Amino acid sequence: MKKVLIITYYWIPSGGSGVQRWVKFAKYLCDFGWEPIIYTPLNPEFPSIDHSFEKDITNDITVLKTPIWEPYNFYRKLARRKNEPINAGFISENKKHGWKDKLSVWIRGNFLIPDPRKFWVRPSVNYLTNYLKSNPVDAIITTGPPHSMHLIGLGLKSSFPSLPWIADFRDPWTNVYYFKDLKISWFANSVHKRLEKKIIRNADCVLVVSRGMKDEFELLNPKKIEIITNGFDQDDIPEAKSTLDQKFSISHIGLLTERQNPHILWKVLSEICETNSEFKSDLRIQLIGKIDFSVLDSIQKSGLQEQLIKIPYLPHDEAIAKQQSSQVLLLLLLNQAGTKAILTGKLFEYLAAKRPVLAIGSTDGDASAVLKQTGSGFMVDFEDEVTTKQIVLDYYSRYKTNSLIIKLESVEQFSRRSLTGELANLLNSL
Repeated sequence: MKKVLIITYYWIPSGGSGVQRWVKFAKYLCDFGWEPIIYTPLNPEFPSIDHSFEKDITNDITVLKTPIWEPYNFYRKLARRKNEPINAGFISENKKHGWKDKLSVWIRGNFLIPDPRKFWVRPSVNYLTNYLKSNPVDAIITTGPPHSMHLIGLGLKSSFPSLPWIADFRDPWTNVYYFKDLKISWFANSVHKRLEKKIIRNADCVLVVSRGMKDEFELLNPKKIEIITNGFDQDDIPEAKSTLDQKFSISHIGLLTERQNPHILWKVLSEICETNSEFKSDLRIQLIGKIDFSVLDSIQKSGLQEQLIKIPYLPHDEAIAKQQSSQVLLLLLLNQAGTKAILTGKLFEYLAAKRPVLAIGSTDGDASAVLKQTGSGFMVDFEDEVTTKQIVLDYYSRYKTNSLIIKLESVEQFSRRSLTGELANLLNSL
């Protein structure tokens, strides 16, 4: 059996979306003739912990770990947030960002390039160089963000030039939505772009999750670039059918940032509640996960606090159950330029839940195309109040007559097993 070294910051017991892609690939790779060997930090900084993925990985998979030093204790001391986990996406659950938060962001963007895990690069290259000399593999994969993982791959490529290297980008680098929030100087921006271009051009294959990302990275002239989307794992879906919520629940599962705040939806729901007391009584807005302060503030100002159910982070298996029991699933994309290429993993798990999706985002983006292809729901523009209201009222009318169901098409291609087969074919081709 051929062997592939997978270098990833996020691994079990990390929670969140960053860990799922490669845990699921590692789960199925052996079925396609590839043995995964995982390299990950011994003491990483995870935004949440989730032990539910442990069932996916057998004890015989080799997991290599070495210590990492990260500057987050300095950040906590600066911001006076002792023992507080570092949230992704510049999310603030309790208050607006203060000057100390802004200073730490500026330091992160201008001095910690490409990210705070940069201090793990050189020790990892040294460790893995020695490891690979006595434990050869047939390919290397690095996955980012954090994009420091790709710098490890670049370092190994110089020592093992004939060893195929795949650089997997779950999100863009300099085109990622929060890049401008880092308050990056002209000089730091040039360093980021130079490193990005170096990774793209030196990897034997660049792997991305959407058509839009492929179009962006092709401008940097990669040797080879392929798309393998995120997906859903059929093993995660309970055999017993979940009981639907009695109320008209509109549920968002996962991280919800300020730039995803669907002002148009809160406005529409508030207006319907004002004119339809039955709708107001039936409506439940269910937000599961870490929610930015600004979102909760908007809901309160819209007079929807009585309809709100806020649930903290749930383990993956419990989140799946919530998706299946919801009447409507809410997909909220980032309201800013350059986000049409985002194809969040949440969308594919929504497909597996087989519940109608209401999505707010770019109607000509990659996520909208998947919704149309599968018949799973509708994408409305950020400012399209008329269409948003029409879809909400249509879903509600069908909910009242117990006919709120969908017929999915072409979803098997997004199963984790099927996608792993694509990855194995790519590895074989290299």
